[in-house]
Amino acid sequence: MEHLATVTVTTFAAASAWRAIERYRAERRGWGVVRPSSRPALRVALFSGNYNCVCDGANQALNQLVRHLLEVEGAEVRIYSPTIDHPAFEPVGTIVPVPSVPIPGRREYRLALGLPREVAEDVRRFAPDILHLSAPDILGRQALDFARSLGIPVVTSLHTRFETYLDYYGLRWLQRPVERWLHNFYARSDRILVPTRAILEDMRAKGLGDRASIWGRGIDPAIFTQAHRDASWRHGHGYSDDEMIPLFFGRLVLEKGLKPFVETITLLRDKGHRLRPLIIGDGPARGWLAERLPNVVFTGHLKGKELGRAVASADILINPSLTEAFGNVTLEAMASGLAVICPDVGSTRELIASERTGLLIRMPEPHAYALGFERLFQDRQLCSRIRNAAAWEAHKHSWDRENARVVAAYREVLREPAASQIAR
Repeated sequence: MEHLATVTVTTFAAASAWRAIERYRAERRGWGVVRPSSRPALRVALFSGNYNCVCDGANQALNQLVRHLLEVEGAEVRIYSPTIDHPAFEPVGTIVPVPSVPIPGRREYRLALGLPREVAEDVRRFAPDILHLSAPDILGRQALDFARSLGIPVVTSLHTRFETYLDYYGLRWLQRPVERWLHNFYARSDRILVPTRAILEDMRAKGLGDRASIWGRGIDPAIFTQAHRDASWRHGHGYSDDEMIPLFFGRLVLEKGLKPFVETITLLRDKGHRLRPLIIGDGPARGWLAERLPNVVFTGHLKGKELGRAVASADILINPSLTEAFGNVTLEAMASGLAVICPDVGSTRELIASERTGLLIRMPEPHAYALGFERLFQDRQLCSRIRNAAAWEAHKHSWDRENARVVAAYREVLREPAASQIAR
């Protein structure tokens, strides 16, 4: 993301000043929680960096969680997040806007600079049982401090591996400060929800494994299914019945693997394959991609059954991203009956059994992705077996089951003493 440098520098420049303000406020507030006389099963205050400003995997997971809490658990939920005039989608639940500033050049992204007194008072009146923090930003840090002053347990969820983005934007020099910031943030929570076993093992290596547990992701079977494959949709976009369509699916930003995708398609075209990739999604790097990879079909951002039909009408997802915390688009493409080619990393091993439900590439280089594509292109029976097995496997991933894990983590934390004494 072009705005990453601005966000990172702004965040770290403000951090020291905000820490001093936080300490002062913690000393002077003396706020207590006013408990209502009758309470529902669970009250959750959820803090988000941008709950519905952008359509991405993190916001999808959070909205699915809130839906589950409201409709299945009968809980009360209040969401605290920056907002924009024209959000990416209609949110689930009640949002309390948090003051924020736009990111230069990317106005759909907002940066909350802290927890103002009026928002903190709203949290106090709501009297939550749990504070759930989904972003390790300054708002999340101050909300964590506020929760500690009230004695409310804190659950954090990891959605984005920010430390993996730095190399893409010339910010490797920030690696250690970013890692320290992230470690200190998660170390102060009572429970850390991570999306994969690989990240769980990483937390254990950092001494945080005793408070970490897995919150995976699910698929919407009404949207992502082989049944939505549509020959007329293919014909309408100029594809023939026997044409093999490579798909890129996701936000069009460099850290999602756009460069190796372009290089892979270029290698295949140089070998004589007449390919016209399908690009589902949008983002600031769309122009960059169009300039370097001509003769592709851009659909822009799609949603609902229109999205499901487009994904299911492709054939092979090439997802070379090395920065995924989970890889929602990989799971959704599998559920839609696509063969998937991905690097052999922790997030993809969580989803794919190589040679059975997809191809995992041990050396994540364009020539290796191209060889994987050619193998599926030439062996249509293998491709068909993988596609069917992938769809069967992906539909085992249920949002209700995964979100029930979050509720179980909430209840476990409520039975345990809060981590108030963890280093601040």
